[in-house]
Amino acid sequence: MARLLARLLGRVLLLAAGALVVYQFWLFGHVVYWMWFNPTTTAFMDARLEALRKKNPRAELQHKWVSYDHISVNLKRALVAAEDAKFLDHSGFDWEAIQEAAEKNLRRGKVVAGGSTISQQLAKNLLLSGQRTPWRKIEEAAITVMIETVMSKRRILEIYLNVIEWGDDVFGAEAAARHYFYVGADALTADEAARLAAMVPKPRFYERVGSTPLLEQRASTIFARMDEVQVP
Repeated sequence: MARLLARLLGRVLLLAAGALVVYQFWLFGHVVYWMWFNPTTTAFMDARLEALRKKNPRAELQHKWVSYDHISVNLKRALVAAEDAKFLDHSGFDWEAIQEAAEKNLRRGKVVAGGSTISQQLAKNLLLSGQRTPWRKIEEAAITVMIETVMSKRRILEIYLNVIEWGDDVFGAEAAARHYFYVGADALTADEAARLAAMVPKPRFYERVGSTPLLEQRASTIFARMDEVQVP
């Protein structure tokens, strides 16, 4: 009986390992595909649209893909300055920022900082749910490695700029620029770009409440740092 149970357990573990390998190849296939083809949606966008349609079945997202060259360099600099100043230097993980975030969270007794890079945020937005679990963090790290292995920094930033959330139903730089400033993403000024970058941690909140002292302070800090960062 014990041997039978051991064999059954072994088979279950083998099947689970096989399924995990197949799943990783499925994820990697998507990442490779996106090297050349633009994602039309993301896991995060799908989840948000589903939530909106529970209230309004006809809800749609504001989203329009624009190429890297048609996005203002001001916004590129602002987002890198705000979210990942070492973007061009790391391979997907900023270990110093992660350590600082962990120490800050430990002092506060709750999660108040993440330390995620742009590549990590992109991995999460493209393919993962919004649930915070140990397994999701492991999967996020694996997808981050895939993204950094096959994509250029320029392509990573291009996709990121086109898929991140900027409001209740607003996704991507073009939709955000038109929603908040009535211009295309290529026409954003440095001030406007800094403000959009400042909204990224809580875009739905800032869309509802508008300007706050904290948002203005964060935008000013980002504006001051923009000339110090490099973008691909």
